[in-house]
Order: sequence, then C-alpha cells, then structure tokens
Amino acid sequence: MITDLYFYLAAIPAVIIVGLSKGGFAGLGVLGVPILALVVSPVQAASILMPILLVQDAVSVWNFRRALDVGTLKLMLPGAVIGITAGFLLAAYVKVAAVELAIGVVALAFGAQRLWASRAITLAVKDGPHPWVGFVCAVVSGFTSQIAHAGGPPFQVYALSKRFPRDVFIGTSVVFFATVNWLKVPAYFALGQFTRENLLTSLALVPVAIASTLFGTWVVRRVSTDRFFTIVYILLLLLGAKLAWDGAQNLLS
Repeated sequence: MITDLYFYLAAIPAVIIVGLSKGGFAGLGVLGVPILALVVSPVQAASILMPILLVQDAVSVWNFRRALDVGTLKLMLPGAVIGITAGFLLAAYVKVAAVELAIGVVALAFGAQRLWASRAITLAVKDGPHPWVGFVCAVVSGFTSQIAHAGGPPFQVYALSKRFPRDVFIGTSVVFFATVNWLKVPAYFALGQFTRENLLTSLALVPVAIASTLFGTWVVRRVSTDRFFTIVYILLLLLGAKLAWDGAQNLLS
C-alpha cells in the first residue's frame, strides 16, 4: 500500500470530489484523476480510482435506481464499448506523457464548456437531440472514461439536450457510468494495473468514498450548486492546464 503522506493529501480530496460527483454533482468526477496525477502517474492514478469508482457506483445506483431513462442507456452503451477499446489501445501503446496530455486537454475542454454551460445547453435544446449524436457522444465518453475516468462531458452533451428531470438525468448518468466502469475492468487487468499496492491503496480509501457519495446525494437534493460549480471548474481549468503543459513538455523532451 502507498504510505506517502503527500499522496493521501491529494488522494483524499480526489476521492471526496469523485464521491460528490457520484452522489449527484454530475461532472465533478473529472477532477479525480488530474488531482491524483499530481503525485503519481496518470495511469496509476486511474487504476487506483477504478475499484473506488465501482464501490461508489453501487451506492449511487441504489440511491437513484428508480429514476433513469432506459432508451438512452440502450443507445449509448454500445458506443461506449467502442470508446473504451480505443482508450485501452492508447493507454497500452502510447507514452505516459501522451496520456497525461490527453487528460489535461479533457480537463481544459470540460472546464471551459461548463463555464459557458448555459449557452451550450441552449444550443443543444434548439438543435434537438439526434440518436447519432448520442452514439458519437457515447464513443467519446467511453474513450475519455477509459483514459481519465472523465467520460462525463460528452455524455452530458447528449443527456442535457434530452431535458430530463434532475433525478432522471442523475439516475441515467450513474447507471451508464456504473456499466462503463465494469466494462473497463478487463482492460485494467490487461494493463497490469491491478497490483497489490494499488488495490490495497484503493481499499484504504473506500470508507472516504462511501461517505462522500452518501453526502453528495444528501447535498444535491438540498443546496443550489451554481457558485460551487463555478469555483470547481475554474480550478479544473488550472489543473488541466498544468497537466497538459507537463505532458507536452515530457513528449518534447
């Protein structure tokens, strides 16, 4: 198990933020890997979070099991499989610095998109959702989820355009990503990332994961999050810029 204090100073906030995302604050989970990648490699960061995500998924699916859109899941899950496969090939054959750069770009794009979310949502509603858009978004979501546990942005582009009620949007999201995360497990085994050290580290963080997910579910139904999200996405832009810069520098060196 990792015993370095600096690792847990990053890991605990990362797990809490991912737990809040699984509890209903859609999109926050994209911060998890970038924060952990400040102290370990991006691939190891994603691997440590993987078992934690599975536990958090179980909690969030139970909390929102009565609110979901089955049609959206049937449309998007096949595309997600394609994206996961592409993400696996990237992680297996490209330098870690390239993965780091990809995560940084994802974080930058998502942070910028959410800061101007009201305009993006208006355009999506005006144009109307199309099934092929949902499939393409699912492919991209599976890809970014595989390399960075950051599949939320492309999923939201389509799901938000459907104008679901809050709980249906959250329920569909948590079931989609719970399924996606289980689909990613064979790829992580193939990459050799489920080491004893990584699994024991994940186990040590599970209590924080469960508590933060339950807390997120409680808060999301009681508190307005507009100002909170603005702060978080500004921080996400800064984290994404750092990771993208580090990745680009390492690739060029």
